[in-house]
Amino acid sequence: METAQQAEKSGLNRYWMAEHHNMPGIASAATSVLLSHIGSQTDRIRIGAGGVMLPNHAPLVIAEQFGTLQALYGDRVDLGLGRAPGTDGATFQALRRQMKDAERFPQDVQELMYFLGNDTDGSPVQAFPGAKSGIPIWILGSSLFGATLAAHLGLPYVFASHFAPQMLGQAIEAYREQFKPSVYLDKPYVMLAANLLLADDDATAQYHFTSAQQSFVRLRRGETGQMPKLLTIWTVSGAKQRK
Repeated sequence: METAQQAEKSGLNRYWMAEHHNMPGIASAATSVLLSHIGSQTDRIRIGAGGVMLPNHAPLVIAEQFGTLQALYGDRVDLGLGRAPGTDGATFQALRRQMKDAERFPQDVQELMYFLGNDTDGSPVQAFPGAKSGIPIWILGSSLFGATLAAHLGLPYVFASHFAPQMLGQAIEAYREQFKPSVYLDKPYVMLAANLLLADDDATAQYHFTSAQQSFVRLRRGETGQMPKLLTIWTVSGAKQRK
């Protein structure tokens, strides 16, 4: 909460949270619930999901949740969509996901766009609230798949350059070249996700960044729980120890 309030105070435009599960250091598993709390404690900054892992949910449910957020906080709401599970393999199973669920991502996105759009009058199933809300939808990705999908649907695109920097140029180029104007967007619009840490000096920033490095290593190893008090970080220059 303090981070969101400080972001607003500093003049930033957006504060997004990502859906992750079974991760002790990330509290945004129930993304829309936490966004609602942040919205109630801020005044101007846009609040959004960066993103909701859509294959974990029915599109109608997400339309209702974010329609509710918009009813509470007006045009401050953004909805970013991803197709990854946002968790490890065991939790993947606990979420009742199947590999084929991700294959339906393009269809699920279009179904969600329908529920949030203006053409549901007379439909036996509608999102209340949510219908005709016009909530901005963003496609998140770290490969050509998301870039191509966003381009074909005429939606803005967010690239995860914080963990796939090698694909950055290629993905953005593909998005811009294949973009089709739509009722949502008349020209390509790209936003980048990048790791950023601010401190009073470089040494302090590097010290705190070792926590992010260790978290990434533990994630890749499938390790859970809090980080140990004594961390060992291997770098190009050798082993550095932090107490």
